[in-house]
Amino acid sequence: MIIRILMLCLVLFLVELYAFQALRTLITAKWILVSYQIISVLLLVFIIYSFMQFDRSVGQTKQSMLTMGLVLLIYIPKVVLTLVLFGEDIFRIGAGSINHFAKYNDSVGFLASRRKFVSQIGLGLAAVPFLSLLYGVTKGKYNYKVIKQSIFFPDLPEAFDGFTITQISDVHSGSFDNPEKINYAIDLVNEQNSDMILFTGDIVNTDAKEMHPWIDTFNRIKKHEFGKYSVLGNHDYGEYITWPTEAAKEENFQAIKDLYGQIGFKLLLNENTFIEKGADKIALVGVENWGNNFKKVGDINLASANLTKEDFKILMSHDPSHWEYEVKNHEKHFHLTLSGHTHGFQFGIEIPGVIRWSPIQYVYKQWAGLYENLGRYVYVNRGFGFHAYSGRVGIMPEITVIELKKGKSVA
Repeated sequence: MIIRILMLCLVLFLVELYAFQALRTLITAKWILVSYQIISVLLLVFIIYSFMQFDRSVGQTKQSMLTMGLVLLIYIPKVVLTLVLFGEDIFRIGAGSINHFAKYNDSVGFLASRRKFVSQIGLGLAAVPFLSLLYGVTKGKYNYKVIKQSIFFPDLPEAFDGFTITQISDVHSGSFDNPEKINYAIDLVNEQNSDMILFTGDIVNTDAKEMHPWIDTFNRIKKHEFGKYSVLGNHDYGEYITWPTEAAKEENFQAIKDLYGQIGFKLLLNENTFIEKGADKIALVGVENWGNNFKKVGDINLASANLTKEDFKILMSHDPSHWEYEVKNHEKHFHLTLSGHTHGFQFGIEIPGVIRWSPIQYVYKQWAGLYENLGRYVYVNRGFGFHAYSGRVGIMPEITVIELKKGKSVA
């Protein structure tokens, strides 16, 4: 533990040193340089103090989210600066070594002076994550996108051709701080006029009380002709704080399950129900959370015990790793799985048809959007809310509208 702390201190020292060098290369006014150093020290002290105040019995708070935002806003740009100047140092050392042995320029010392244009390039590059993260905190976290996706199935019952489903996921109500924006998002949900709405878990960060100020807001989600259904996410189990007793934890868990009913959603707990339209029907299956690195209480076999391979099935499972490890090759053939959980890391680059990248893709094979395996699909919603970092950069909050189509995919 001590070694890790020392390593972190060393990294922070180098990052601060390189950032200051870049500034000093471009600015000669002493008062600006001194002011920069004072502000940097004060911010670092505030960050350390805030982390030391973190209470495991309370969990994430507005203070901890502010602190995490500051860490990213301050240190990611400085890391970019460090990489640029460190690259220049490698060049300076290489050139100095060659000059030392070749003696081709005696007027230059072993290390040449830092070049002003390199610091300018470094600051320019550092401005990109700084401005992006700043946008993510102020605008991006509420920049809701409605994403529409048609999926084709040869064996879809005729009556369900054109059936639409709105999906929301990962609300994390304890992070909200703007009622106007949340009401706007609810309006967007209602505007889709889908046949059914599904909520794939994480109504809170930890405590049921986080949702209490938002119950009336989410009750504005209108009734859908074929119902409103939900499942639990990993955060709904209260696993991420220290509870005074197991009884308190269980009481909170029961209260969280009740929240879904209080906003009009039928919670499916390792069970299924049939959705009937005309003479046809499809099975809606809901499992509790099953995560490769998180709580595993989802039981797909129990949830589908009365179903056959031939039944058309839509599965709600919060964590997409469930699809990867258990669902996609399951003998009962789950046609479509709807998941969330990843938030798309709330950070990445998405340009439709050009690039889709996020650090989360190195953890989850299915992290945002639609994936297919042998005619079985999973759709991963990018999340309605936000957690840990109070912002979104490149990966915007999502309201999904899925249209079921009968036939072979045209793709």
